[in-house]
Amino acid sequence: MSNNRFQALQSVLNRTIPEVKMPSAKISDFFGANVFDKKKMKEFLSTEAYQGIANSIEKGEPIPRDLAEQIASAMRSWAIGKGATHYTHWFQPLTGTTAEKHDSFFEPTADGGAIERFSGDALAQQEPDASSFPSGGIRNTFEARGYTAWDPSSPAFLMGRTLCIPTVFVSYTGEALDYKVPLLKALNALDKAAVEVCHYFDKSVEKVNASLGIEQEYFLVDIALFNARPDLYLTGRALFGHISAKNQQLEDHYFGSIPERALAFMQDMEIEALLLGIPLKTRHNEVAPSQFECAPIYEEINLAIDHNQLLMDLMDRVAKRHNLKVLLHEKPYAGINGSGKHNNWSMITNGGKNLLSPGKTPKNNLMFLTFFVNTIKAVYENADLLRASIASVNNDHRLGANEAPPAIISIFLGSQLSDVLDEIETSRISKKIKEENTLWQGIPKIPQILPDNTDRNRTSPFAFTGNKFELRAVGSSANSASPMTILNLIVADQLKKFKTDVDKLIKKGEKKDVALLMVIKKYIKESKNIRFEGNGYSDEWEKEAEARGLANIKTTPKALDVLVTEKTEELFTSTGVFTKREAHARHEILLESYYKKLQIEARVIGELANNVIIPAAINYQTKLVENVKGLKDLGLDKDTYQAQLDIIIKLSEHINFIKTNVEAMVLSRKEINKVDDIRQKAIDYDEKVKSYFQPIRYHVDKLEQLVDDSLWPLPKFRELLFFK
Repeated sequence: MSNNRFQALQSVLNRTIPEVKMPSAKISDFFGANVFDKKKMKEFLSTEAYQGIANSIEKGEPIPRDLAEQIASAMRSWAIGKGATHYTHWFQPLTGTTAEKHDSFFEPTADGGAIERFSGDALAQQEPDASSFPSGGIRNTFEARGYTAWDPSSPAFLMGRTLCIPTVFVSYTGEALDYKVPLLKALNALDKAAVEVCHYFDKSVEKVNASLGIEQEYFLVDIALFNARPDLYLTGRALFGHISAKNQQLEDHYFGSIPERALAFMQDMEIEALLLGIPLKTRHNEVAPSQFECAPIYEEINLAIDHNQLLMDLMDRVAKRHNLKVLLHEKPYAGINGSGKHNNWSMITNGGKNLLSPGKTPKNNLMFLTFFVNTIKAVYENADLLRASIASVNNDHRLGANEAPPAIISIFLGSQLSDVLDEIETSRISKKIKEENTLWQGIPKIPQILPDNTDRNRTSPFAFTGNKFELRAVGSSANSASPMTILNLIVADQLKKFKTDVDKLIKKGEKKDVALLMVIKKYIKESKNIRFEGNGYSDEWEKEAEARGLANIKTTPKALDVLVTEKTEELFTSTGVFTKREAHARHEILLESYYKKLQIEARVIGELANNVIIPAAINYQTKLVENVKGLKDLGLDKDTYQAQLDIIIKLSEHINFIKTNVEAMVLSRKEINKVDDIRQKAIDYDEKVKSYFQPIRYHVDKLEQLVDDSLWPLPKFRELLFFK
């Protein structure tokens, strides 16, 4: 193993940087070239077929089967024209990654020949094995049937020689087995609720889309060093490793000059992403060494999430061409910043108006206030559910670790808007509002908010940043569909309640604008406890949050409890996003994923400790013993080899601790594996098995500092983080 480390380091020194060529000098010449987008649909489809798919995308209308045949034929012609030989339904099961099964266009004919075929049936629906994916008991092994169904709102694309068709994934009995189905349901609920509220201000609004921009953080490491670290390639994070003497303390990596190898990878990855219609806009160094970020322009939320899932896969593919590995784990290296996936969310009408952007007129300000305050109220009422949506074993390492928001859900607004809400809360509402809405006694005028007028609070999990809310607590490896499903459905539910409250007041005789303001004022007061402008990392905030009644659930198993409460069940069923069975299934799937990932980490810790670390330490100790014996045989005083004796003793102490605690951890794991209750098993893994990880790591890292560098088997943090 020690040879592997130095062979890997030699490989790094011999790397050359591949040349990256742009397909054209202008990005606009090749953007979306590998996507069957609206422009290509118009070229390949009849007017009737194009209108059919346009109505499906914009209005949710079903596509008749005869039109599906035309669309499938057009897709096939376009794809084969670009070299495609296969097609696949591309979907997002509850594994957290994407899935695909490739079928050839080729079909033999009766006369011994062959043709290329792709039918409307093959486009619209396929039948993968549902029992082989996580289902939370919805599907048994002997109940294999499941269906993927075409999602026309997300365009088909080419990956290599394969036509990829974005789809949903459901069981034979109709339950959702993926991330996309609940997301689409939540978006539909938001659309309906938001349009109804918009009609208080603008009757012409017909549709409201949620918009999303996802900032993706990641680490890069040389592939040879990655392969020399079994913990990295089996768990995604370094389970052992002493922090590098130089890490991020000089703050010289953030926004610094991008290293050449990393830049070449970024350029290559961006070209591939742009060809696939992913509108990447930004790239830069992040805070930690070898940590970077890329970010696209905002898109409709379903497409934005599909693009992010595709991007993560694409990054890994492109990295191989550069002898690199992309690390998407939330905390691959202890002691330095982890990675997140900031979700920037807003609501846009069919007329292009951002409902979270303040206007210059009282009418537009009231419209902004309505959606702004309802979002705050929705998060306040459902903070525990939003917390559950970002919970994972990986993210538990990151949340609250002085680089990411704490596990306490709070909202940052900035002093300007916070003052506005405080003023509204304490002001008198005039009931003498003229028809033209120009007299607003006691209600402050909201100035137009420019992006640089709202400060950024990186310690806040949910921050308003000018014309959008930024959910900063999402983990870098996560599928954003999970938190975005929850955010959109809780806002949809809150908007429905808002309309009910306002309509009750109007029915009692209040003028519309007065009724709107009365309810807004009430919501501001009720949700005030979740607003926080200070340092979310501080101990004082934990105490204050507790006094405010805000939850601080630090571990995933307990955070997930909210998924199966009566309140959540009512929310899910009333919005139609999850059935009771689906919610309980997801709860079980998430708990199972949690304990299994800890189980894998525990096994890797045991294997590395027993088979790699301890033998390396004993090897060095043996050399020291031989050295001491030689000096002793020469008749030298003990003082001449006292340092070696001290090291020998320290090595034994660390070896004994590691050996003893690994054995205890294994026994604990075996005992917990007998537990039938999945929630209790997850909690036991968290509180009992995981409790061994850090003490064992401490002693392994001490050995790393003691053992001769030439004998240490695993690439060290200084080598992993500062690759050339």
